[in-house]
Amino acid sequence: PLPPFSVSNDSCARRQFLQTASTAAASTLLFPTIASAEIVVPEQSKEFEFPSDFGLTYSYETDAAKVRAHMVTATGLAKGSERMEDFGKNLKKEMIEFVSYYRRFPQVAGKPSFSTLYTSINVLAGHYTSYGYKYPLPEKRRKRLYQEYAEIDKSLKRSR
Repeated sequence: PLPPFSVSNDSCARRQFLQTASTAAASTLLFPTIASAEIVVPEQSKEFEFPSDFGLTYSYETDAAKVRAHMVTATGLAKGSERMEDFGKNLKKEMIEFVSYYRRFPQVAGKPSFSTLYTSINVLAGHYTSYGYKYPLPEKRRKRLYQEYAEIDKSLKRSR
C-alpha cells in the first residue's frame, strides 16, 4: 500500500511564495505606480501668444526645446483660434527644417529625445497634411502627443 499523501512545509512555503510573487507582479502590471502617472491633457484654447522665434539656432538642445514648445502650443489650439493657420504653416516649416538638418548627424539622430520628437513631428505634420491647418487635433491624438512631449522634456533635461 502507498503511504497517505502529505505535503511538507517546504512545499507549502514555496507555493505561498509563488502566489505572493505572482500577485505582486500582476498588481504592478494592472495598477501602475505613481511614477508613470497619467498625462493630463489640457483643454483646447483660442488664447496663445504668437511666437516670433520660428527657425533654427543650430544648437540641438535649444532647437529641440523650441520646436517642442511650439508643438505643445499647436496641440492645444482650439478651432477658430486667431492666426491658427499662420502658426501651423510656420510650425510645419520649422519642423521640416529641424528634421532635415539634425537627422544627418548620427550623434544627434541616435538620441532618445530626437527619435521621440521625430515621431511627434510626423504625427503633427501628418495631421496638417490630411486635415489642414485650421482643424484642431482630435482628443486621442492630443493625448498621445502630450505623452510624447513629456518624454521629450525628460530626455532633454537628461541631455539625452
